Amino acid sequence: MKLAISGKGGVGKTTLAALLAQVYADGGRDVLAVDADPSPCLAGALGFPSELRRKLTPIAEMDELIEERTGAKPGTVGGFFTINPRVDDLPERFSVVHRGVRLLEMGAVDIGGSGCICPESAMLKTLFTNLLFRDDDVLILDMYAGVEHLGRATVDFVDAMLIVVEPTRRSLGTATQIRKLAQDIGLTRLWLVGNKVQNADEKAFLEAESPLPVLGFLPSDNAVQEADRLGNAVYDYVPPLREAAAAMAEALNTQLATAHSEGTSS
Repeated sequence: MKLAISGKGGVGKTTLAALLAQVYADGGRDVLAVDADPSPCLAGALGFPSELRRKLTPIAEMDELIEERTGAKPGTVGGFFTINPRVDDLPERFSVVHRGVRLLEMGAVDIGGSGCICPESAMLKTLFTNLLFRDDDVLILDMYAGVEHLGRATVDFVDAMLIVVEPTRRSLGTATQIRKLAQDIGLTRLWLVGNKVQNADEKAFLEAESPLPVLGFLPSDNAVQEADRLGNAVYDYVPPLREAAAAMAEALNTQLATAHSEGTSS
């Protein structure tokens, strides 16, 4: 299972990624969680101890490694460099494991945001493709808004994209934009997750206005911020969110199994 989690900044996609990663790990699955946000914070949401966090460095910031693999210094544009550098050893070399979740920090995937032709972009895009071809039981990609990191050649390897929103029209507007970008490259297995939902009215609003099928909701809880301050995993510290994430994982398993069955029979 390969899941991409996207959404507007600050809506809680990292919280959802951390919850689902631990749900699957506790269920005995082999989980690789990839933080592909320009400002990685998935380690904190997962409650990784400080000694493990210190071992993590986003691949995007490893200038010497990028130069070694591509033959050109990061920050250079033009010239000659390897556009398909070796990356298959990177997930194991630069990831850390805690409570059954292996975590890798990539950093920003699409340098410059518009098809930058540079060594670091080539490195990250090749690594992203390699991750999609790995045989990890569960791959969870904590992305930034947009799907520029997904190409037509690799979209078939992503089983689903979960778009996280808050109960606001602005957040739903971002979800609509992400849906269009995803559908433009052929990704149709999309679900919406409502976060920071305070009451039945907000839940009803999202159900009525969502541009996508709703997978589930994460309730608003001030303990999420408290968990972050204390360096605790939200999965342990906020039981209502853990229970909601477990229900979403079960629902997603059912949805994907049904889609696979229908695709096979057709």
